Amino acid sequence: QPHLVESGGGSVRPGGSLRLSCVATGKIRSIYTMGWYRQAPDKERELVATVTEGEKTIYAASVKDRFTIARDENMCDLQMDSLKPEDTAVYYCYADVIYTTVSYLRDDFWGQGTQVTVSS
Repeated sequence: QPHLVESGGGSVRPGGSLRLSCVATGKIRSIYTMGWYRQAPDKERELVATVTEGEKTIYAASVKDRFTIARDENMCDLQMDSLKPEDTAVYYCYADVIYTTVSYLRDDFWGQGTQVTVSS
C-alpha cells in the first residue's frame, strides 16, 4: 500500500519558519489531493492546506498568507513562515490516492505525524 513519509518538524521560536515535506511511496497511479492537516492537544484535527491534482489550493484562514503549499508529483511541501505559538500541533500529511493491489483502488492515506512546536 502507499505510505506517506513526513519530515521537517521541529521546534522554532515565534516568527520563525519551518518547512514540512511529505513523500508518497508505493504502487501509486495518481494522487488527487495532497496536503497537510494538524491536531493540537485537546482539539480536533483540522485542515491546514491542500492542493489538488489540478493545483488548486485551499488554506485554513488561520494560516493563509503565512503558509505556502507546493506539490510536485508525489511530494507535498508546506512552507511555514511567521509561525505563532498557536501553530503548535502534530502535523499530518494527507493524500487521496489511486493505487494498485490486484486492481486500482482509491483511499485516503495519512502520515504518522510530525510535531511542530512554536515557543519562546
